[in-house]
Amino acid sequence: MAETDREANRFTARASRYASVGANVGGVAARMAAARLFGGKDGASLTNAAALAQALGGLKGPIMKVAQLLATVPDLLPPEYAAELQKLQADAPPMGAAFVKRRMMAELGADWQSRFGRFDLKPAAAASLGQVHRAESLDGAPLACKLQYPDMQSAVEADLKQLQVAFALHRRMNSWLDTSEISKEIGARVREELDYGREAKHAALYGSVLKDIDSVRVPTVHPDLSTKRLLTLGWLDGERILTFADAPIEIRNRIAQAMFRAWWHPFSRAAVIHGDPHLGNYTVFSEGGEAQGINLLDYGCVRIFHPRFVGGVVDLYRGLLNNDRDRVVHAYEVWGFKKLDKETVDILNIWARFIYGPLLEDRTRTVADGVEPGAYGRREAFSVHQALKERGPVTVPQEFVFMDRAAVGLGAVFLHLRSELNYHRLFEAEIERFSLETLSERQGTALAEAGLPNPT
Repeated sequence: MAETDREANRFTARASRYASVGANVGGVAARMAAARLFGGKDGASLTNAAALAQALGGLKGPIMKVAQLLATVPDLLPPEYAAELQKLQADAPPMGAAFVKRRMMAELGADWQSRFGRFDLKPAAAASLGQVHRAESLDGAPLACKLQYPDMQSAVEADLKQLQVAFALHRRMNSWLDTSEISKEIGARVREELDYGREAKHAALYGSVLKDIDSVRVPTVHPDLSTKRLLTLGWLDGERILTFADAPIEIRNRIAQAMFRAWWHPFSRAAVIHGDPHLGNYTVFSEGGEAQGINLLDYGCVRIFHPRFVGGVVDLYRGLLNNDRDRVVHAYEVWGFKKLDKETVDILNIWARFIYGPLLEDRTRTVADGVEPGAYGRREAFSVHQALKERGPVTVPQEFVFMDRAAVGLGAVFLHLRSELNYHRLFEAEIERFSLETLSERQGTALAEAGLPNPT
């Protein structure tokens, strides 16, 4: 491969992206603004939402990834827009065989096909930044090759500029919520997702942290078949989680417990979370004809925290559990919330008690009886936002953004499964004998082994 990176952040590619985004989204955005200013009928709103989803799906790239992220933040978008944009996670249109051949040649050279026993040019899955192809190694091992679309670095910078404009408008129209830190966090994570070399390290990190958890499988990394824009992992056979939505309760509970451990175990052992817990990132593996656990498939959206942030999570849990207000306030301060008067803390506690609700009760229960997965958290978010309109503005700390989003997404998975577990005891097992010193040591070791830097 040439030393010059022909797909670095280029002005010409950014300019082209600005034009594409404007042409596809501008008309829909104008209609959205008009509906917001002058009022509109529900049917028009739904039509605009579908048109926006169609426009973004055709564009691909980070603007679609940003749309997915925004759609999962409760009450940040109107429900009809959130519902349409969430579909993009599963329904992104794929690129064709000629594109794939060119991309593979650019990453592995003209003889790239000789390095595989088999390579399927038709993608097995397509998403916002790339698509996945099934393949086999020369010794017959099944592979998953994640191939990035061209000029994504330029597209990221162009689209993040659009995001900043959108958030600035949001702040003017909703002065009770300061979205500046949300914008920073989304930008940082989307930029990281472009670097498949970093994603390979994330996969190695998860493989190490979860090596003793039999109910969670992590694919092996094939560095000889990977580059910055091509990630080759071992293929993990499995079925979609929703295939088991009507399975016997013991099967659904087994899958849900595996999901719980896949999310909370790395957090409590290495201060890292999987920040994109939508259903397409997991499959269920079976043994002996029965579902046994989950495959964790994607490692692009991973958030590594400083151990003190995990300490804040534990402090807030203990504070809510024991009605210790001082400990609750300390947790918010550790996370970076400012100007915490009594009223603001009471408002934040509405959301905290919702997020922590299943963990606080020592009993077997569902996550939220009678709540649809797509509506999970929206009632509580609405209550918080209405209260903050009278108190605002409030700045959501950058580190909090993906923790909050991932917790809501994980809860939605449990709702899909209708699982009934004692979440309190599962959580207590993960934080048993918790200490910041021990976590710091574990994290340092795990990150060093994976070749990742310590968080600041």
